[in-house]
Amino acid sequence: MEKRIEIYDTTLRDGTQAENFNLSVEDKIRIALRLDEFGVDFIEGGWPGANPASTEFFREMRNYRLNTSRLMAFGSTRLFRNPAEEDANLAALVDSGSDGITIFGKSWDIHVTEALGIGLDDNLTIIADSLAFLRPRVEHLFYDAEHFFDGYKANPEYALATLARAVEGGADRLVLCDTNGGTLPHEIRGIIKAVQEFFAARGEEPALGIHAHNDSGVAVANSLIAVDQGAVQVQGTINGYGERCGNANLTTIIPCLALKMGCELTVARKENLEQLTGVSRFVSELANLTPDRYQPFVGDAAFAHKGGIHVSAVRKNPLTYEHVEPERVGNQRRILISDQAGRSNVLHKARKFGIELEPGDPVVSAILAEVKNMENQGYQFEGAEASFELLMRRAIGGHRRYFDLHGFRVISQKDENANPSLDEATIRIDVGGETVHTAALGDGPVNALDNALRKALLGSYPALAEMRLEDYKVRVLASDHGTGARVRVLIQSSDNGSTWSTVGVSHDIIEASWLALVDSITYKLMKDDGLVGR
Repeated sequence: MEKRIEIYDTTLRDGTQAENFNLSVEDKIRIALRLDEFGVDFIEGGWPGANPASTEFFREMRNYRLNTSRLMAFGSTRLFRNPAEEDANLAALVDSGSDGITIFGKSWDIHVTEALGIGLDDNLTIIADSLAFLRPRVEHLFYDAEHFFDGYKANPEYALATLARAVEGGADRLVLCDTNGGTLPHEIRGIIKAVQEFFAARGEEPALGIHAHNDSGVAVANSLIAVDQGAVQVQGTINGYGERCGNANLTTIIPCLALKMGCELTVARKENLEQLTGVSRFVSELANLTPDRYQPFVGDAAFAHKGGIHVSAVRKNPLTYEHVEPERVGNQRRILISDQAGRSNVLHKARKFGIELEPGDPVVSAILAEVKNMENQGYQFEGAEASFELLMRRAIGGHRRYFDLHGFRVISQKDENANPSLDEATIRIDVGGETVHTAALGDGPVNALDNALRKALLGSYPALAEMRLEDYKVRVLASDHGTGARVRVLIQSSDNGSTWSTVGVSHDIIEASWLALVDSITYKLMKDDGLVGR
């Protein structure tokens, strides 16, 4: 019988502590919805009350329904000076409206006496009190034993006592945390065994989880060993993002559990696991970070074959140099011209967009060739499905041109004073056989161009008045070219009924923005005509 393992994603909380990793509330919502579609069991949304963004995220998430995942709020045990019913932190957790709560407490005696400045018994009290207060107020209640492995090595009796009090308080899961990331795999195995023996002697068998950091480069290994030792929950982040050297990487852990250890996971269903590479790149795009091409399973190089002997062998039988089939994790082999993984991805997207294509249809090959050509230029479509759908519609002749560009000009004027720059765009386009020439100001050159284009189109397409530009991201590609590098622009737009994302790439940031804007407006107009987004 397969062992059931829960996947607990903390990208939106622990992941955001990584250097240069920043997400807006809107980004966090989009990632949460994508993780729900992917099928993770629990999504940790942040620490409500700790900052306005986390509080707003939980408030906004009340407007969305998660189908697979449970949304978790994160916080600490009560302050020693506050009774549980008067503790603001615990109140914020309850008020978040989340499906569950994860609280952390101190397991290492040095943190109790020096960081909290309280007695060891006092810490045991606040652990039990906090959990007992939350237990009747929430469906799922997990306890993160912070610094547990370091605490156990320093004072095993006390570290185990903190776990015992968490069980008394009503925790559903005891999550053992390697917070400093300094514990090695052989230590993990021995300490978890000691925890199990401790509770067995008490006639108890609490469900264990693991939360590993990667400071020694073994977070994935530690997580897999914990599962092998009996842990039922693994906490980690997409792509291993996290403070210092990162957290345990779920995009590596999930396929290892599903494909190599025979574990039962919600995300291990075929249609879920095939989303793995897309989810990895989606999170990278929204965080505006370059994906790690050498990352196991999901990196561009994970199934790339260059050596002549390797290529020859893989052509005969991919098992010779591939430990899993790339399409099982949504990736693709990068040596075959008739790349079946790429073909299957095109067919999958076509079905999603309501486009009828057969595997042998020449259009599939044409789409695949165009995608590869555009990816070589720097395009990535994981975070820009609207642009990908338009690409497919063009290939089957279902694309509609609503306007044609004659030309545009953008002027940015800056004086020597502290005044903001003045940006103006002029544009000439053909709309319905007539030439329209407009100009507009904006907050920056891209905004000016956006305003000028909308101004030119509103007379013919008044529905554009309800369209909004929600987000705008710029990624510099191949930065070794300096100011001559290509840039990728990702735009998120919305109207009263839906949200969509488009992408543009160029050496010129204005042109890249223009390409993304044109796709965005075209998608809106085609959607209103019932031609896309079905």
